[in-house]
Amino acid sequence: MIVLRKVLVATDFEAASDAALVYGRALARKFGASLHLLHVAENQFLRPIPSDPATVKAAQLRALNDRLTAEDRADLHASAVIEVSDDTAETIVTYARTEQIDLIVLGTHGRSGVSQLLVGSVAELVVRLAPCPVLTVRHPEREFIVPDAEERRDVHDSPQEHPGCH
Repeated sequence: MIVLRKVLVATDFEAASDAALVYGRALARKFGASLHLLHVAENQFLRPIPSDPATVKAAQLRALNDRLTAEDRADLHASAVIEVSDDTAETIVTYARTEQIDLIVLGTHGRSGVSQLLVGSVAELVVRLAPCPVLTVRHPEREFIVPDAEERRDVHDSPQEHPGCH
């Protein structure tokens, strides 16, 4: 039996991460788990940036909190966390270990070839290092459509209605 008590969604605010949040939210809801939303911000120490680091961090926290609904906070005990680091994958893995996360969900950009080699893949490193299962979601993701209750009542599964399918 699969038991999920804590689901972590790591985000970089890109479309693939938003798709991962959809999956993470649904899985947390289905299993009655809490939802953790984590953004790993680049360490700006000793690096020239055009704006105040505190302002940048506040904007990132606002963007992170905007992705969580009131329902997420109430039903899933959702929390938004920003960690500052030069090693995104290691920070995600450390957070998962420290918080005893049961499942990590993250988006992947689907890079391959030279781009993958030069840029690297946070998702790949997390999969290799994580202390728990990792679900990667590529954008655009495959949609899993579940019929609602009314549609299910209209579906008949007798062998006579589906010849050759039994």
